[in-house]
Amino acid sequence: MDLQESIKSRRSIREFTDKKPDWREIIEAIHSAQYAPMVGNLFPMKFLIVDDEKIIAEIAKWSEQEFINQAKYVIVLISDEGIVTTPFPDKGEVFLRQEAGAAIENFLLSLTEYGLSTCWIGHFNEEKVRKSLKVPEAYTIEAIFPIGYSKEKPKKSKPKSDIYNLLYFNQWENNRMRKIEKIDSRAPEGY
Repeated sequence: MDLQESIKSRRSIREFTDKKPDWREIIEAIHSAQYAPMVGNLFPMKFLIVDDEKIIAEIAKWSEQEFINQAKYVIVLISDEGIVTTPFPDKGEVFLRQEAGAAIENFLLSLTEYGLSTCWIGHFNEEKVRKSLKVPEAYTIEAIFPIGYSKEKPKKSKPKSDIYNLLYFNQWENNRMRKIEKIDSRAPEGY
């Protein structure tokens, strides 16, 4: 699958088959996250792979997402803020969120390329999940990803908005790259 196809076919999936994914493909997807751009080339992310059904059930409970129980693996993305906030005290937290998003997107696209599915879970009780996973207080749980094979063939995504509603040139609300001069031609009106 090429990159554009992965981008357009990646979907949030909440129903998985019983087939267990190959953990090696999940490791490769995690490896893809390491290629995301990072400020100062500092990589503050950690990935925790969960395959214990009891812990997966706790994660499902504390995220209020029952479908997580269907997953054979759950990946939890954890960040170490100090790695970025120490050298960049003014903007470190902003950089960290940007880096997490970039790493997550690489991870999601790589999963899609392997034919695996997930749903990005951002709403969860961090303290309860932290306790279940024994994550130290100094770390932030960024997101949770239940991994599996989709029960249905996912439809291709549609853009969230028309490109002309989010694209400007040179100045805010300037939606033209340059002023278009009227061209005299023999074409009928409207062409």
